[in-house]
Amino acid sequence: MAGGATLGELAQQFDLELRGDADHRVTGVCTLANGRPDALAFLANKQYKKLLAECAAGAVILAEQDADDFAGNRLIARNPYLAYAHVATHLTADDTPASIHPAAHVDPSATLGANCSVGAGAVIEADVTVGDNCQIGANAVLCAGITMGARCKVAPGAVIGSRGFGMAPSPQGWVDVPQVGSVRIGDDVEIGANTTIDRGALDDTVIGNGVKIDNQVQIAHNCVLGDHTAVAGTVGMAGSTTFGQRCMIGGACMISGHITVCDDVVLTGGTMLTRDITKPGMYSGGWPATDNASWRKQVARLRRIEQLNARVNTLESAHKADKNKL
Repeated sequence: MAGGATLGELAQQFDLELRGDADHRVTGVCTLANGRPDALAFLANKQYKKLLAECAAGAVILAEQDADDFAGNRLIARNPYLAYAHVATHLTADDTPASIHPAAHVDPSATLGANCSVGAGAVIEADVTVGDNCQIGANAVLCAGITMGARCKVAPGAVIGSRGFGMAPSPQGWVDVPQVGSVRIGDDVEIGANTTIDRGALDDTVIGNGVKIDNQVQIAHNCVLGDHTAVAGTVGMAGSTTFGQRCMIGGACMISGHITVCDDVVLTGGTMLTRDITKPGMYSGGWPATDNASWRKQVARLRRIEQLNARVNTLESAHKADKNKL
């Protein structure tokens, strides 16, 4: 946002309590460690509280219980991180008018809503429909026939609607199965750089309203992501997987196909999911890293589990036989 805003304006607009100079103007955002008088920082993680004493930011967004630990201008919020998200969006908003770069290709049959931007090298193929106020990054590809709602952001290099991975085995080799579905994307969706979303085989792949997808994510054909689900980087999601609303999928999760996950599920990073989840909550399935020597010992023990199980069964049978003799 050109020119920034005064702290008084920010406090009023975002319902924050200001303690300090209402006329102080900030034009951007900064960290607590590298604060600047013309920028605004925030405190949401207690481990950074020690930085408040030396912070040179023009103002800090923080919670009531931390307000006395900073001597400068303070904006008090019930949820500092959420408040920072709103204020930072306001301060860093791009005022550049929407445009279609001369090096982009938009098929004549495609429909773009009002105020859309399309970056250099982006390709929008035939019969694509894009809603109002969308941003399509450089070298992104929207394949034929997909639909996208309003206020969506597609980062550079993303590919939406490419062919799904469908093949039937035969004695002569693999036979391609036509992928005749499409991709339907709701409103306010963000899709990260180099993420790929495959078109459906028969029905569509569906991305709900408010879904946020990080970089380098693979979403296979006929997956469904419920409204406001978030997917972190390098997740691999096999075909015909359905997630409910408000799910959170941690980075590098590996998700098998043809499974269903209910609303409000959190998968921690690196989890391998191979079956349905029917109860909301947090789920984990990785093996946290440890030093190599310990890891080797753990693997060696696991490899002996079958032997140990056989020995236990033998001992139990012998014990049972001895009891029967008494």
